[in-house]
Amino acid sequence: MLPKFLLIFGQLTLQLYTWAIKPKGNNMTCYETLFVIKPTLTEEEIAAQIAKVKDVLAKEGAELVGTNDMGMRKLAYQVEKHARGYYTVLFYKAEGTTIEELERNLKINEDVMKFLTVKYTKNKELAQFDKLVAAANKKEATPVAETKAPEAAAPATEATEA
Repeated sequence: MLPKFLLIFGQLTLQLYTWAIKPKGNNMTCYETLFVIKPTLTEEEIAAQIAKVKDVLAKEGAELVGTNDMGMRKLAYQVEKHARGYYTVLFYKAEGTTIEELERNLKINEDVMKFLTVKYTKNKELAQFDKLVAAANKKEATPVAETKAPEAAAPATEATEA
């Protein structure tokens, strides 16, 4: 009786040990980072600042899921003597060390006035994250459809004039 017990206990211990040390498949966590850029920059400079932040994420191995350029908005209070700022939200999946590097770069960048990073971990939060990503991707797809619509309408107008 005793040897059989030890054999079963040994197997269970081995299974628990291998489960504990087994590398987890995808330990990427969902994050959202909102940052506000100074309003004194031109559109090209703003685009360059956003690209710089995206490059940091790509360099750190994060998966950019969605982007929401909210545009120039009024701030709730003045920051660095500015009443407005250009808001951008990035949705991505990354490891925890990526956040440290991203926030370090945002702190160093003089053109970024404020930033905030939110971590999504619970099931309800992840469902909301998916909704936000879908809405951001929908906004990106909508302007492309709007620009194609006038082009399609233009030939019809020319045909009626001829």
